[in-house]
Amino acid sequence: MTYELYYWSGIQGRGEFVRLVLEDAGADYVDIALQPNGDERLMAFLDREDLLRPPFAPPFLRDGDLVIGQTAAILAYLGDRLGLSSKSEADRLWLHQIQLTIGDVVGEAHDAHHPLGAHLYYEDQKPEAARRAKAFRQERIPKFLGWFERVLSRNPHGGGYLVGSGATYADLSLFQLVEGLLYAFPKATKDFLAEAPRVAALRETISARQRIHAYLASGRRIPFNQQGIFRHYAELDGRRPS
Repeated sequence: MTYELYYWSGIQGRGEFVRLVLEDAGADYVDIALQPNGDERLMAFLDREDLLRPPFAPPFLRDGDLVIGQTAAILAYLGDRLGLSSKSEADRLWLHQIQLTIGDVVGEAHDAHHPLGAHLYYEDQKPEAARRAKAFRQERIPKFLGWFERVLSRNPHGGGYLVGSGATYADLSLFQLVEGLLYAFPKATKDFLAEAPRVAALRETISARQRIHAYLASGRRIPFNQQGIFRHYAELDGRRPS
C-alpha cells in the first residue's frame, strides 16, 4: 500500500520529521501537501464524518484504513515497518522517549517567536518574543543539546547513533531539529554545537545518507521559511554570552 502523508502546504513543520523517515527508507508515499489543492484535501479528510478516530491536527498518516496522528506516534509506527527502529522493547521505548523530547524542543522553538500564541502575528508580540527567545537561546538550547550529547555518548553500541548500532527515526529527527535551530538561531546554535561534537557529527552522518542527500537536493524538500515552526528573525538570535 502507498502511504499518504497529510500536512499543510508550503512549510516543513512537524510533517518534515515524517518525510525524512519515508524518504530515507525509500517508501512509496504520496505527500498530499505537494498535490493540487493539498490543503483543501487535508481539511476535507479532517471533516469526514465516518472517521471514528479522527486526528486532532496534521501531520497524520494514512496506511490503508489506518489513520495515525501525532508525529511521535507516526514515527514509532513507521520505524517498526521501515527498518528504522529496534526489535528490543526497551530500545523502542527509549526511542519514543527521545522523540517526545525532540517534540518538546520543537514546541519551544515555535514559542520563541510566538510566545503569546499563534493567533497573533509576530509583530504583535515582539517584546515578549525577544525575552522568550533570549531564554531559549541561553538556557534551553544548551540544555537540550547537552542532553542529546550525553545520550549519544552513553549508547553502549557506539557508532555515533542515539540507540543501537544504526540509524533510527530518532536520529533523522535530531538531524531535522538541528537543521531547524541552525536556520532560526544560527549564531547561538553554532556556538553550542561546538560543545556538542557528537550531535554535530550525527548531523553530518545523516545528511550524507544516500537517500537523504538526494532528498535535500530535490524539489520535494520545502525550504525553511517565515511561516514554519523554525523562523529566523535576526533580532532574536545572538552569540553565547562569554
